[in-house]
Amino acid sequence: MSCGEPHETDCSEVLDHLYEFLDREMPDSECTKFEVHFEECSPCLEKYGLEQAVKKLVKRCCGQDAVPTDLRAKVMGRLDMIRSGESVPEHDVAAES
Repeated sequence: MSCGEPHETDCSEVLDHLYEFLDREMPDSECTKFEVHFEECSPCLEKYGLEQAVKKLVKRCCGQDAVPTDLRAKVMGRLDMIRSGESVPEHDVAAES
């Protein structure tokens, strides 16, 4: 996804780290780079808005349920594997708990 214009921060980097931005799990300097990118790139801003809406909906509908620590660790491990490009097993993470 890209608007076709060059940006200081590449669209792929923004989209790869979108959830870190949404969750404020990155340094302020990185957040600022992403905010600048969203001001310049309407496709990425649209994707950000969509993911933000989904996150709010999930929180509203499922926010009261406590997540077991081991399940959270497995999901975070799986996300790390995906981000690093490792092969991810096909079976369901929830089935492991």
